[in-house]
Amino acid sequence: MHKNFIAGEWVEGVTAGLNINPSDTQDVIGEYSRADAAQTEQAIESAYQAQKTWAQWTAEQRSDALDRIGTEVLARRNELGELLAREEGKTLAEGIGEVVRAGRVFKFFSGEVLRLAGEKLPSIRPGVDVEVTREPEGVVGIITPWNFPIAIPAWKIAPALAFGNAVVFKPADLVPGSAWALSEIIARAGQLPAGTFNLVMGPGSKVGQTLAHSRKVRAITFTGSVSTGRSIGMTCMERGAKVQLEMGGKNPLLVLNDADLELAVSVAINGSFFSTGQRCTGSSRLIVEDGIHDQFVAAMAQRMAALRVDHALKAGTDIGPVASQDQLDQDRHYIELGCQEGGVLYAGGELLRRDTPGFYLAPALITQTHNAMRINREEVFGPVASVVRVRDYEEAVHLANDTDFGLSSGICTTSLKHATDFKRRSTAGMVMVNVPTAGVDYHAPFGGRKGSSYGPREQGSHAREFYTSVKTAYTLA
Repeated sequence: MHKNFIAGEWVEGVTAGLNINPSDTQDVIGEYSRADAAQTEQAIESAYQAQKTWAQWTAEQRSDALDRIGTEVLARRNELGELLAREEGKTLAEGIGEVVRAGRVFKFFSGEVLRLAGEKLPSIRPGVDVEVTREPEGVVGIITPWNFPIAIPAWKIAPALAFGNAVVFKPADLVPGSAWALSEIIARAGQLPAGTFNLVMGPGSKVGQTLAHSRKVRAITFTGSVSTGRSIGMTCMERGAKVQLEMGGKNPLLVLNDADLELAVSVAINGSFFSTGQRCTGSSRLIVEDGIHDQFVAAMAQRMAALRVDHALKAGTDIGPVASQDQLDQDRHYIELGCQEGGVLYAGGELLRRDTPGFYLAPALITQTHNAMRINREEVFGPVASVVRVRDYEEAVHLANDTDFGLSSGICTTSLKHATDFKRRSTAGMVMVNVPTAGVDYHAPFGGRKGSSYGPREQGSHAREFYTSVKTAYTLA
């Protein structure tokens, strides 16, 4: 039994659930505790009591703690990467890569602890000094999704701890294994004061709601669905808590007539289908100029046919299974809906049989779509990409921005003019030129606009905007 971690102790939950391998549904990874509202309240109280002690640790002490955590995560990259691939379904190479990213995030924020600077400003009044400093928010509630079960927790937990906050961490119910392994490292290697870090596994209806409503939780950072994010956001704003929401995207990739065809196909394949398409930054809308459309679609289908969909741990696997039966059902629903709306299933989209029972789906490419279709308005979150044919660049830009989301966008072109113009006119928070829409650096700000994101950016030095509170002090000299 993998227990919750509350007030420096491993505590059994009120119920438990099994962690199942989507590559082999007969493979049970482990049994994981699930907390209720009362246990969540205990974790919140322990964090509330511990936070002031943790904040009083020197910058060097907090830096060393994060560095120790990052060092162990990196040292165990192969073991943790295999666990991640087993429970989430992304390939072993992707799993190891995600673990490395998590370790690097802790290393980065071990440095940010020492780089937290203030300001000294001249006053408009003679003889008065003005100082601007940053202080921890207090207790931070962290709610993470299932698609990046170690990287997203890392990029939320690391800055929260770095800047002196205490943490109550609720991972996704579907993938508790990587979160538990990371928490065990934090609890042991970090050598933090008891209560500074708490792991509370369990359903969002109990754990997540308790975090959102507790007045002792001063900030909530959430990544997940639009509906849940909006609910958490409203709850937090009603009680005056700080909130940071990442809620998905419907990201466009423009392919212009002058694009390098081979590069454009590689960019689209990666952005649309790698990690089984289960990335909020994935390229779900391929907006293609008329002059290159037919060549591009044919080349995409050829590359898709060569992709190997199989067990995540098998050598040579390009794409693993979908993460769950529910997600597989959702993917198939949108493929069917896209065809009902008038689209054509040009390639893929069928269920696959492999040596082990799992949620295997061939990546799907749907052509002859238009931007008003639900397949182009709603997030699918699977290996499903739709193609929209456009007359020219202006129409492509208009359609790219015609969405309720605004996380990531991309363009494939050899034109410096069009690349520069698109970077300026795109209404997404992140813009990619000749690189996949999915894939960002841990030291650069991450986040979107419109329905994709709310609140300050994540990652990099910009993370301090969410995890700290600004104080202005005036002193008569």
